[in-house]
Amino acid sequence: MQRKPGLFHISVIVSALGFFVDVYDLLLFSIIRRPSLAALGLDDAGILRKGELIISTQMLGLVLGGIIWGILGDKKGRLKVLFGSILLYSLANIANGFVQTIPQYVLLRFIAGIGLAGELGAGITLVNELLPKEKRGVASAMIASFGILGAVTAFFMNTLFDWRVCFFIGGGMGLVLLILRISLSESGLYKQIKSTDASRGNFLMFFTKKELFTRYFKCILIGIPAWYVIGVLVTFSDQFGKMLGIQGIDPARAVVFQYCGIALGDMTVGLISQLLKSRKQALLIFYGVTTVFCTLYFLQSGGSASTFYAICFGLGFGTGFSVVYITWSAELFGTNLRASAAISIPNMVRGALPLILLLFQFLRSLTGNYITGAWITGAILMTLAVIAAINTKETFGRDLNFIEE
Repeated sequence: MQRKPGLFHISVIVSALGFFVDVYDLLLFSIIRRPSLAALGLDDAGILRKGELIISTQMLGLVLGGIIWGILGDKKGRLKVLFGSILLYSLANIANGFVQTIPQYVLLRFIAGIGLAGELGAGITLVNELLPKEKRGVASAMIASFGILGAVTAFFMNTLFDWRVCFFIGGGMGLVLLILRISLSESGLYKQIKSTDASRGNFLMFFTKKELFTRYFKCILIGIPAWYVIGVLVTFSDQFGKMLGIQGIDPARAVVFQYCGIALGDMTVGLISQLLKSRKQALLIFYGVTTVFCTLYFLQSGGSASTFYAICFGLGFGTGFSVVYITWSAELFGTNLRASAAISIPNMVRGALPLILLLFQFLRSLTGNYITGAWITGAILMTLAVIAAINTKETFGRDLNFIEE
């Protein structure tokens, strides 16, 4: 009898390393934004304006890449996406270390964004299809929790090296990872469906079939609170600190504390999901944790910087639910659309950040209060996410050998 793959199967290890490099590269610009743009001759106003342009362009690349890699993952195979995505963003990051102008910077972050979009979803899709159903959740949690440490590494690399070297390091790590990926094998489920005439990677099916669209849209809503925390509360933590009477808050440090929390949360939510035998229950528990720390965040008026960073860690722990909704997304859709869903959904969530910021801007203008606008934004998004999660089918232990007609 053939031995079933375990939690330390090569696909899990290499996917975890791949996501580590992915997160390193994804957050590197946020961490080195100021020194890199200052080195290109921008003043404070230019750094803010061009920084917003570059990060928005990178997010646009993620959305586009999520669609492209998702389709390719179903049409050409999970492994081709893992190879292609990491090669693209590795080369883009190496080139990024040589930029001399802002247009070059913008273009390369867009290309890197396209490449970065494929890593996590493709890795989790491959692992879910290779491993026994009773191990899928924990394996996905291992991938995500180790990968998140890439953010911490990016922060410390910034303290040790020039910003250009930081880009070279990220690209170099990706190219080394390509060598490890040679040992991976394609998913058996994908090999089976490849020999049939089933329609694979038809992204338009998500929008032409009502039931598929509803399922897909609910998965996006489920992930939105994570990027509200990342993109609003933590990214603009220095601004919130001033509003709350807390001086000296460093956004880069807040990001590190949050991502350390996410690494712990990813592993914990996977174990809880396994213990409860439910994706939905584990997710709702972590929604509760996120809500508690969001409340503490807004109530810390006049507190200390150390307490602020501790709350950022707690926010990260709560938003560790991301691994559950991505695994859930992979399990909700048939083999012929699984990569399209698992790769594009988290990138649609990331790409929703500009819409979240627009809602926040509208509500703070409407209420005339920065803090009030922020917590109302969070309350709306969390309510929508809870409703979507409650009305989404449980998939724990589901047989993934099915297709979407």
